[in-house]
Amino acid sequence: MATVRGFPHDVIGMRRALHRFPECGFLEYRTAACVAERLAELGYDLRIGPEVMRADAMLAPPTAAAIAQAQQAALDMGAGPEWIARMPEGQTAVVADMRRGAGPVTALRFDIDALPVAEAESDAHRPFREGFASIRPGRMHACGHDGHTAIGLAVAAALASPESRWRGTLRLIFQPAEEGGRGALPLVEAGVVDDVDLFFAGHLGCLLPSGQVATAANGFLWAVKQDVIFRGAPAHAAMAPQLGRNALLAAAAAALGLHAMPRDGDGVTHVNVGTVRAGTARNVIADHAVIEMEYRGETEEILASLAKRVDDIVQGAARMQDVAVETIPCGRSIGIAPDREAMRRVAEAAGRIGVGSVVEEWPIGGGDDATYFMRRVRERGGHAGYCLIGADLSAGHHAGTFDFDEAALPVAVRLFTALVEGA
Repeated sequence: MATVRGFPHDVIGMRRALHRFPECGFLEYRTAACVAERLAELGYDLRIGPEVMRADAMLAPPTAAAIAQAQQAALDMGAGPEWIARMPEGQTAVVADMRRGAGPVTALRFDIDALPVAEAESDAHRPFREGFASIRPGRMHACGHDGHTAIGLAVAAALASPESRWRGTLRLIFQPAEEGGRGALPLVEAGVVDDVDLFFAGHLGCLLPSGQVATAANGFLWAVKQDVIFRGAPAHAAMAPQLGRNALLAAAAAALGLHAMPRDGDGVTHVNVGTVRAGTARNVIADHAVIEMEYRGETEEILASLAKRVDDIVQGAARMQDVAVETIPCGRSIGIAPDREAMRRVAEAAGRIGVGSVVEEWPIGGGDDATYFMRRVRERGGHAGYCLIGADLSAGHHAGTFDFDEAALPVAVRLFTALVEGA
């Protein structure tokens, strides 16, 4: 088995190597270095980091300390320093082009980031049992992006072969920070898909059984991710509580109010407070609290309505405790549906590779900021699709026991390869 600095080339081997070293959004330095090195070996023209990402469009970028730590961890794992040097400030995207004469520009998007999830350490969990579980505490590929990255690299190899018959320009987009809706927009704003005629993205699993392909994912919601920071004043909880201004109580009131908010009768809505962090000691009035939250709506109008109600609740909770409040945007995604021409092409490609069961639509069950790419391509007259590749799951996405049927990986490789060859 050929290797690049110890990185395997078979799709299952790549998935497992990536699974062992998960990296969260805008910190995917080792992953991006492995991707870039393999693509360069295959003969692709590469653009990396600031060449394809606008820094001013990056929401909630990591701190300089977090970036330095991630870069060093990647170097310690054998990442090439020449690649790391080209990815400053969390700009970890890799875009690869290959040209074969006149023809359409076809782009494929593969997300590369992991999640802040602790992976299960149990023999019942296959990655642990078979020795490819995360070696990084508190981080895990719990959504299948390790599989997506491996699929992208395997597709790159298949389409770089002289035996692969396609014409035009192939563009492979390895996107950071899909989780939280932060990574696509910086690439879109840098013009990465402005000349694209055909765009496809996809996802493993999503409760679609192994052996099936859905020509379109549906149910993409408009979404906002944000941190809400409450700032009060500390005081001794018994000696002088009247001098304190309680940020913890403001955050708690906001969390309860947000979850009690009435939903919209005109469409789907979701609101969630995922974390609350506050206080320093049991006998001190908490002067600082942070909630991490998101809200989603079926339409842009519903999202705007939710935004106003969220702000009213947050501001009201702050006034109740006489504390200051600040809202920091941390991610955003939009809703859009794959177009019929893209769906037709996926169905044809699935038929050519012998997929036994093809369904027209299947719910995404969450969201994906690939919708920004889709919108830009459609605005410029192209076609954009998002398909699902069935893969039985050991647990739901984002769970510490998440794993997927690896037999889906070669199916996905053949599907994306056929999409390009059929263009």
